[in-house]
Amino acid sequence: MPRPVTLFTGQWADLPFEVLCQKAKSFGYDGVELACWGDHFEVDKALGSDAYIRQRRAVLEQNGLQVFAISNHLVGQAVCDRIDERHQGILPAYVWGDGREDGVRARAAEEMKNTARAAALLGVKVVPGFTGSSIWPYLYSFPAVPVEWIERGYAFFAEMWLPILDVFAGLDVRFALEVHPTEIAFDTASTERTLAALGGHPAFGFNYDPSHMGYQGVDYVGFLRKFGERIFHVHMKDVYWARHPVEGGVFGGHLPFGDPRRFWDFRSLGRGSIDFEEIIRALNDIHYTGPLSVEWEDGKMDREHGATEACAFVRRMDFPPSDRAFDAAFEKK
Repeated sequence: MPRPVTLFTGQWADLPFEVLCQKAKSFGYDGVELACWGDHFEVDKALGSDAYIRQRRAVLEQNGLQVFAISNHLVGQAVCDRIDERHQGILPAYVWGDGREDGVRARAAEEMKNTARAAALLGVKVVPGFTGSSIWPYLYSFPAVPVEWIERGYAFFAEMWLPILDVFAGLDVRFALEVHPTEIAFDTASTERTLAALGGHPAFGFNYDPSHMGYQGVDYVGFLRKFGERIFHVHMKDVYWARHPVEGGVFGGHLPFGDPRRFWDFRSLGRGSIDFEEIIRALNDIHYTGPLSVEWEDGKMDREHGATEACAFVRRMDFPPSDRAFDAAFEKK
């Protein structure tokens, strides 16, 4: 069977849940990956009322949609980040509280445990998200960053996330980190170190998204082959990067998305630089059968047009693996 094509609702959180579901179906999607912000899926309400879960399921069924994942990137970010005013804008008020760093982190960690509990109630087995990182500000080592600081950062990450992952494991739900700048894992090397810090915890894996690796120069197809057993979910998202010198380099030059001086920018699927043909072949090689979830971003295109063409693009690119060698007909009997 073909892999289901779903729409990640994070970039559509301005729309009410019912409206979003109607649109996702009209765009051609099989299902949705529900964001835990806006009103698409609210963790506290899911835990507080059986009726809430029933209502969400009813709306999905009315629109002929499935749900394979709920995502809580925003709260996950606060678990290990250095907390500042920016986090208030992405966190529920009951997680932000008084804004004091230790309290915000503790409440964010508890909310991620609750996200696993809510996922289990919905019948969902995967929660994609972010982890945050206390050491991301040390990415460029000047003044020189002591090795012990980086080691301490990974140890702190493990201290914060292992109790969360134990809750996930106890519920038979898995957490899928989206490898991404500002996270504890943002390329292949940091991903290996992240897994080591957790001792290979079975509930921890990855929400694969090539768009955050390609412009960095990371082998995003090789990533699939290296971590195949840990690929729990897949985002289909494209990004363009320049083949010629530009004014704003790989770090962005403090230029907003959409500025033509940037080295890279997100684009609608099939209009960027990502080689999706090789990604599908690698997904077949690692026997990934889960959803292909479109995370649509393109600041210069109407989003409804883009989401519709992205769905069609993914269906066109996807194909099942062969069940026999192509030259089997020439074998001697």
